Amino acid sequence: NFGMDTDKNPAPGVSTAMESREDTDSFIKVKSKKSQKRKREQDGVGMDTEEPVTTKRPHFPPISGDKLKGSDEMRKVAVPPHRYTPLKENWMKIFTPIVENLQLQVRFNLKTRNVEIKTCKETQDISSLTKATDFVKAFVLGFQVEDALALIRLDELFLESFDITDVKPLKGDHLSRAIGRIAGKGGKTKFTIENVTKTRIVLADTKVHILGSFQNIKMARTAICNLILGSPPSKVYGNIRVVASRAAERF
Repeated sequence: NFGMDTDKNPAPGVSTAMESREDTDSFIKVKSKKSQKRKREQDGVGMDTEEPVTTKRPHFPPISGDKLKGSDEMRKVAVPPHRYTPLKENWMKIFTPIVENLQLQVRFNLKTRNVEIKTCKETQDISSLTKATDFVKAFVLGFQVEDALALIRLDELFLESFDITDVKPLKGDHLSRAIGRIAGKGGKTKFTIENVTKTRIVLADTKVHILGSFQNIKMARTAICNLILGSPPSKVYGNIRVVASRAAERF
């Protein structure tokens, strides 16, 4: 008898545990993801996401020289010995655009052999200092003054320099032949690459300097690298003509 009663009425502790479990089950009911998604879609019915958003470009006026913090900024460009004479001969062509157009101060320091460019009260735009520095750098690397002047006039022009041995570690006659392939007979190959890719190229010993827009530098660099790696000029001409015509169609 006694045993049967115990079966019918379980211990009070067990019953409370079962109740609490039921309570917690009812308490932790997570909404299904489907219903949440459906609700979100219903909420978003009224929203019109297809409307074109007009974004206004921020306009920042150029900062004048007065607002430059601290003292005037100065940049120096070192001049190697073989460029002293050309610098002396073309000094007025270099000096005039920097002073008159960019309103900067410029001098050639005879002791340190540097061209020093400095901002002053008349300087209108901070970026003009960088433009002038790039212009002088380009001339020092061996570009004509007229070509280097484009760096001042246009914003989308860049200078890129690399060494032939960076592309392929050549020595002796192999290096000389690679330079010869890039130049061509009487500089013919170099001129062709310049004309097709609309760039300017300077070959100085094992260094190659290219002046042009980003896309054009890329085309000229690819052509020169192919010549260094041993491609015959005729094959390189064909490749750059195809790439250049594609680029012309794109614009």
